[in-house]
Amino acid sequence: MANRLPPLNPLRAFEAAARHGSLTRAATELNVTHGAISHQIKALESSLDVRLFDRSGHRLRLTAHGAELLPAVSTAFENIAAATARMTRPTSSGTLSVSCVPALLSFWLIPRLGSFIAQFPDIRLQMDASNDPQGIRSTEIDVAILYGDGNWPDCWLRRWTHLDLFPVVSPTLMNTRPIRTVRDLGSHVMLHADDGREWQTWLAAADALDLARGPQHHFSDARLGIEAAMHGHGVALGDTMTAAGLLAKGQLVAPFNLAVPAADAFYVACRNDLRAAPIVSVFIDWLFAQLEEGDARAEPQASARRTLRRPQVSPDDARAKRKSAPRAPKIR
Repeated sequence: MANRLPPLNPLRAFEAAARHGSLTRAATELNVTHGAISHQIKALESSLDVRLFDRSGHRLRLTAHGAELLPAVSTAFENIAAATARMTRPTSSGTLSVSCVPALLSFWLIPRLGSFIAQFPDIRLQMDASNDPQGIRSTEIDVAILYGDGNWPDCWLRRWTHLDLFPVVSPTLMNTRPIRTVRDLGSHVMLHADDGREWQTWLAAADALDLARGPQHHFSDARLGIEAAMHGHGVALGDTMTAAGLLAKGQLVAPFNLAVPAADAFYVACRNDLRAAPIVSVFIDWLFAQLEEGDARAEPQASARRTLRRPQVSPDDARAKRKSAPRAPKIR
């Protein structure tokens, strides 16, 4: 004989209240009154003949019985949501909303979308250029491709790829104002896509922290910095993912063969209840397949290395370098 399960509504009220630590917030989430949530929890406690919450003070605290029940209830609701998503969102059709880092979206993802569209012609894509981790929890976003440290809890998350950073410049600017040594950067405009730390890291690796710097421009994201470099407005830091295709096409040039690891990485994330949805799974699988097949990681990085070349060093720079920094920077 099957075990008798508690009624569903009291379990929902309990899970929401435990997650929020508040009856009021649980009531708002479930679109019921504060009194209804309180009544449902009391009904559940009466049904189980145990206390689930310690109501002393302003914040709810789980009792030992409540703490034991919560993981099972939360997992059950997640599984129900995932199963519902699988049934209501078929693999081969529907709308998929993807949020992606602007530079990666423009220079890597969009050029490769033809492969995904060819495999899944009935999936309609909605693309949003953003690097906001809050999008993971938005009901408007199905999959987020983010650049950061990966410290985003309460979601499905997997590191996609690391990347290296190196200076890039337009061929026109390179021809009119050649960059033969690291010291030549001092006469060029430096383009930033952050607060300056990435350039600081690269200059440290190049033994050039004492470089006299000229004008500097700051942009809200790497895509704008790369576009400014393509138009000849200065030197930006490209990376082995988003700049590799532009290097291979000759739209950018990398004056040096010194690259430094970026502090952060690219991650793929989505809400826990969506990860098992087929329409989400096929897109995430496709993203990782691009790397595994060499279309994203091996080939662009190899292209970048073929484009990078060892800088010319003048005798004066060589003598100054030996005096100020006897150790040569690590070459990648």
